Amino acid sequence: MKVYIGSDHRGFALKEKINRWLFENKIESLDLGALSLDPTDDYTKYATEVASLVGKENSQGILLCGSGVGVEVVANKFDGVRASIGKSPEQVKKGREDDDMNILVIAADFTKESEALEMVKVFLETKYLKKERHERRLADIKKIEANN
Repeated sequence: MKVYIGSDHRGFALKEKINRWLFENKIESLDLGALSLDPTDDYTKYATEVASLVGKENSQGILLCGSGVGVEVVANKFDGVRASIGKSPEQVKKGREDDDMNILVIAADFTKESEALEMVKVFLETKYLKKERHERRLADIKKIEANN
């Protein structure tokens, strides 16, 4: 499964460290930007790039910005995207197992590198459990998306 990653200037340094970890662990990924540090860039561009692909494919994404809120809001505008800010490895695990979270959002201003890498690892290793109640809720979400 391919992992798409994107970040604005506030998450750029942490994104680069995550990219290195993905490469070292031989995880297929594609960095959709920013490809260089630009203090004037906007998170909306990178969140759109990642979410538009994750929503159409069987893939996962990682988005970073300072607070995490901006990229999460943008990503969740796309049908099929279930983006959430990671707070801890345990919370990320439940988000994957119960809600089939497909984009991990990291608040770069509030997350240490070690915490981010642990959340990424859990995000990529944890499988969606497909329990009946979870499937019912995801079907409800698809209906909401179709009607908005």
